[in-house]
Amino acid sequence: MARNATNRSAETRSRRGFLRTVGGATVGLLAARPVTAQGGGGTTHTVTMATDRGSFYFDPVGLHVEPGDTVEWVNESGQHSATSYTQDNPRYDGSRRIPEGAESWDSGVFEEPGATFSYTFETPGTYDYYCIPHKTLGMVGRLVCGSPGGPAEENAFPESDTPRGVIPPSDTIVEEGSLEWPYVPTTNHGGPPMLFWGSVGVVGLTSAYLFSVYDRASGRYENLDLPDEK
Repeated sequence: MARNATNRSAETRSRRGFLRTVGGATVGLLAARPVTAQGGGGTTHTVTMATDRGSFYFDPVGLHVEPGDTVEWVNESGQHSATSYTQDNPRYDGSRRIPEGAESWDSGVFEEPGATFSYTFETPGTYDYYCIPHKTLGMVGRLVCGSPGGPAEENAFPESDTPRGVIPPSDTIVEEGSLEWPYVPTTNHGGPPMLFWGSVGVVGLTSAYLFSVYDRASGRYENLDLPDEK
């Protein structure tokens, strides 16, 4: 009996040790996995602000969120802001480009890497925003909360603010969820590779035709002895 009790005690200690080991490993795995932050009743999304070899951009440049979601802008490099297109914000006096009833926002210009600014979206619709120092260099972004709508959908985007930036259509943002910078619209021509090889083919055929015309016009074939036709 004593021996059996001793064996049961050893088995119990062994099981407890195993459970502690498995539990610790599970916690370690969970801690190592990237976890989407939750706050404000919804998901927290991250948008980086960056400068890279003369390019200034938000990434993703187009993002779909749900009401209650929070967006956190993180300054990766350079000096940037996240500022809504509303008349109360710096360097913009045009038409409002966020839904009526939604609060405007302005992070101010960040100078240090790692600086952050957060905004929670509650009102459905389309939100356009910009970087104060780089708005006219194309550093603009678009967010759709829920479904597209509001002033941003009713008015054309200011051309002076997008000489190098392309704003994704709202329907595409909703469909894709997130669009990396730079956004390049797709067409039905098969994309850049097809355009490249198509242009190569056209150039090749044109060159061959012009060469044959020149070759015949040179007269080099006029004195050739051709076989008699039978």
